[in-house]
Amino acid sequence: MLAFQPLSVLSRLTSAVVLLTAALSTVCVAQTAKWPERAVKFIVPFGPGAGADIGARLVAERLPARWGGKPVVIENRPGGDGLGAIQAFLSADDDHVFLFGPSGNFTVHPYQYEKLPYTPADLVPIARVSNTILAVGVPQSMNIATLAEFVARARAEPGKLNAAVVPGITEFTFDYFVHTAGLNLQKVPYRDIVQAATDIGEGRLQIYMASYAILQPQAQAGRIKTLAVNGHERAPILPDVPTATEAGFPALEVEGLVGLFGIKRLSPELREQIGSDLVAVTKDPAVSGRLSQQRRSSTPAARLNLPPRWRVSELGSPASHRRSGSDRSNSD
Repeated sequence: MLAFQPLSVLSRLTSAVVLLTAALSTVCVAQTAKWPERAVKFIVPFGPGAGADIGARLVAERLPARWGGKPVVIENRPGGDGLGAIQAFLSADDDHVFLFGPSGNFTVHPYQYEKLPYTPADLVPIARVSNTILAVGVPQSMNIATLAEFVARARAEPGKLNAAVVPGITEFTFDYFVHTAGLNLQKVPYRDIVQAATDIGEGRLQIYMASYAILQPQAQAGRIKTLAVNGHERAPILPDVPTATEAGFPALEVEGLVGLFGIKRLSPELREQIGSDLVAVTKDPAVSGRLSQQRRSSTPAARLNLPPRWRVSELGSPASHRRSGSDRSNSD
């Protein structure tokens, strides 16, 4: 009889595991079925008018119809290289609070900071929403027609030209371009990077790399010349503007992938539900059409061109390239 006891115990344990798994599955399904129970919040690491902000507001208008009428609130938290927005999202630890923004906003933080105030693995990707069209612009008053002309001008006037860049992978890519081109530019910090559009239109900045959604009003007013787009292919809405690679500067190539991120304790079932809802919303002709009107690609690219580590070594020592936790750029 004793010889059969371990098998009996194993059988009981197996039954208990099966019952527990079934119970947990039932709980997850129940939680998914009743979510959301209140308003949902998207925290955006940029100010109003930025590409990610425009995309967030477009999908937020349509999601309540799929979420039982519960509203989606947009909270803009520009500044601090996006760290403030990320910390606000993670500290909320709430399954109704999400981070909406470009993946590159935090992808490069480990390259930029010796110590991070958060753990990147705590940000769980839910859905890729769109691909922001990134572009490089200069004031029309400079009478510069190409990137090569700008580089020649910058080399002739070292340290005299001002630049502004969206933080994250955009800034990281721009820094690599500056390094490989042998330029000496003065980078101007902004708490809200959208404000830089006015400054470049008035000639206080000499080059600006950001989403085309930010550049577009000044470009349409004839104050900005768009020299290149940063994606690996031309933007349909800017067919006459070359890519950075076509312009002769492949170091500036980068994709502006934008998506929704949640906390780790979200159940896989809930992540799947939310992700499916976002995908459905972005495929809605009314939304995809408006995304196109806002100078955004409604079909996200399948690649993210993160500068590899050997590029980081070229930029200088960690001490010269990385920032301390207190030395955060105010441009966002």
